[in-house]
Amino acid sequence: MAADLAALRGYVTARDEVAYDLIPEHLVSLNISHSNLTQQHIEIKFERRATIGDVKQKIRQHCGTPAQHQVLTLRSGGSNLARLDDDSRMLGYYSPEHGMEIFVLDTDPHSLSTNGGLEDVSLVEKYRMTDDDYDRREGTLRDWVRKKKAEDPNWRPDWEGEKKERTIDPIDLSDECLQGLSVGERCEADPGGRRGVLMFLGQVDGLADGYWAGVKFDEPVGKADGTVKGVRVFDCEPRFGGFIRPRNVKTGDYPERDLLDDSDLDDDEDEL
Repeated sequence: MAADLAALRGYVTARDEVAYDLIPEHLVSLNISHSNLTQQHIEIKFERRATIGDVKQKIRQHCGTPAQHQVLTLRSGGSNLARLDDDSRMLGYYSPEHGMEIFVLDTDPHSLSTNGGLEDVSLVEKYRMTDDDYDRREGTLRDWVRKKKAEDPNWRPDWEGEKKERTIDPIDLSDECLQGLSVGERCEADPGGRRGVLMFLGQVDGLADGYWAGVKFDEPVGKADGTVKGVRVFDCEPRFGGFIRPRNVKTGDYPERDLLDDSDLDDDEDEL
């Protein structure tokens, strides 16, 4: 696993040393961070001959803070290098290099970005229509359905059609499907050949009729936490459990293994 991560890192960073080779000499690529924002603006190109005043105007386009409320600091590797406090000086005077950071301190006490004002969507007041208001509106889906049913009382939209009932394999209704299985044994479950410990065998209120096998997986490759509709059937962490049809479970010598591979873990109707 460590070798794979090292190979991935090598692939991603293979050309880091030449990342800035094609940038013209009169430009410098800098990152922008902001005192009120979690988002960073990466590799913004600045003219070295641009004044700090011009730099502030460009930063405003990205962060929204007016130039008069910006206090700029040039950083590298988390260390402060220089305060960019002379609006008339050129950026190049401070000898910025590619990959350095300009930190923006927003001094506006009424800044919209304070306390997540520009990033936290939960702070945005959302329009909510009451059910009565929606019911009175014309041209809505509900209005269209109402008019269609007024024309033909027997009409109903496709989504109100009869639901397709899930068929149950007869073997799942017979205790014969439990043969060869014992609670507490190591097991392997399909789909995906996932391994774990068999924790439960039996019928479960809240699930489809028939018998179920409760499995506690070695890895978080399940869909459950051992509970069904609030009732605990067996103990396990979230996503470490699954309720599977016993015909899809085998017990025996199945030691733990690394399941972070390309196992086929597609959704299956025989697991909940």
